[in-house]
Amino acid sequence: MTVTLQDVAALAGVSTKTVSNVVRDYQHVRPSMRAKVQDAIDQLGYVPHSIARRLATGRTGMIAFALPAIETPYFAELAALVSTEVDGFDYRLLIEQTTGGLEDERAVLRGREQGLIDGLIFQPTVLDGAAIDQFRGATPLVLLGETAAPPAVDHVMIDNIAAARAATLHLLQSGRTRVAFLGRSMSAGHETARLRLNGYRSALREFGASCGDDLLIPMTQFGAFAAEAAVIDAIDAGQQFDGLVCFDDLSGIGAMKALARCGRVVPHDVAVVGWDDILMAQFTSPGLTTIRPDKARLTQIAFRLLRDRMDGERGPGRHELVGFDLVVRGSTAS
Repeated sequence: MTVTLQDVAALAGVSTKTVSNVVRDYQHVRPSMRAKVQDAIDQLGYVPHSIARRLATGRTGMIAFALPAIETPYFAELAALVSTEVDGFDYRLLIEQTTGGLEDERAVLRGREQGLIDGLIFQPTVLDGAAIDQFRGATPLVLLGETAAPPAVDHVMIDNIAAARAATLHLLQSGRTRVAFLGRSMSAGHETARLRLNGYRSALREFGASCGDDLLIPMTQFGAFAAEAAVIDAIDAGQQFDGLVCFDDLSGIGAMKALARCGRVVPHDVAVVGWDDILMAQFTSPGLTTIRPDKARLTQIAFRLLRDRMDGERGPGRHELVGFDLVVRGSTAS
């Protein structure tokens, strides 16, 4: 007869939840309780259903999430959400950092984790759709982000053009007349930056506002330090702006610090909009107005699509958009 979780709990004199915690190797189980449960497992020869299923199917029970930078708050928050999703289906999560490097992104697709994972959720930075199609192996794959996906690959993203347009119109409609864009990528192939810049320009044209290159503040790197330096350089060079759409929240935070250092008051002199709604955006002074992608929905859809592929789905790639909100805080107050 098959030994069940309930059988182990009855023999050990504990709840099934306690047995599950021991089987899943949760940390917060007293050593004496762990030993008691393990003794019952050994006596009965209990094999957890998940392990039995993996032996029967050849699956490892491991999902990989490949992202550019673990230290970036947006990706850290995504990783936490993906972890919650996979844990709910008894999978473990492997985090793979690519640092946005070409060879690291290729290695992820070529399957350097071959045999270790059942599926891959991947946010590329430098690889385009053709390269992804060329280098991807047999491991089920779902893409996040703005890189165009090959026809057979599933893809989840937000509408970056629409979101950037909404952020820019918010500033224009509040009375700002010279709205700058911080974060134009100086490196080729950064699709996210290109789409956000297109949305920004679309809003300026629609509103009949100035949209010259003198309102673009380039950054050769991304992050708060690079943003701070770029904004200071722009002000020192005489660039005039009273609104600022930033590539992400870290750029917005760096920009606000630069504006303060240059004697500009946010939002009186310059209104600032970020992107991602990372946790710390609520704690800047003033709070940072930002684009909030539906991160929870994004990860839910990505894992659902991946499960389909792992279960044998062979149809054409599915491309799904998730929503976003403009969260208005003090950095754009009238």
